[in-house]
Amino acid sequence: MAKQVTKVYGDALFEAGLENSILPALREESREVRRLMEENPGLVSLLNHPQIEKQEKIQVVTEIFDGRISGIMTGFLREMVEKGRQKWMEKTLLYFEAKVKEYQHIGVVYVTAPAELSAGQKQNIENKLLKTTSYRSLEVTYDIDPELIGGLVIRIGDRVVDSSIKNRLESLRQALLKIQLTEEMNQKEGGVAP
Repeated sequence: MAKQVTKVYGDALFEAGLENSILPALREESREVRRLMEENPGLVSLLNHPQIEKQEKIQVVTEIFDGRISGIMTGFLREMVEKGRQKWMEKTLLYFEAKVKEYQHIGVVYVTAPAELSAGQKQNIENKLLKTTSYRSLEVTYDIDPELIGGLVIRIGDRVVDSSIKNRLESLRQALLKIQLTEEMNQKEGGVAP
């Protein structure tokens, strides 16, 4: 049910943003709403508390967000509470943001390197990714993992490019094991007299 709720409400918000030509602004508002919810777990608890009346929850949402974000986003949040779907609010907003990124051809990329990359290296990586993908822009998150030894691991969606030395060493180890097993099997087969 969570996936269905997330999709139905996220798609509705997307369509409203598209019809009103405010997708980028709605995406920013979505991020701000999620940030506010992360920083204020009491708000999330209040919205999900079974003994607090629905009207009181709607009033809280209205007081917090009315005038600070667009009427479309405030209406969306109130509607989720009205229909008792507030526990899926964060996932719905994440779904919406991903849908906007896809629509705007924004790639979400995670790059892991063994050490901090220079600004020039980062720019070089981003330029190559833009040339080899259909994305118009990228949101890149850089991470450091000293165990990689060298090379990079780049993840875009469900695709992973692992050019790390750690991965190459593991591949080499697997190839050597395969050769060793093949040789052992050949020796066993060759050592048995017919």
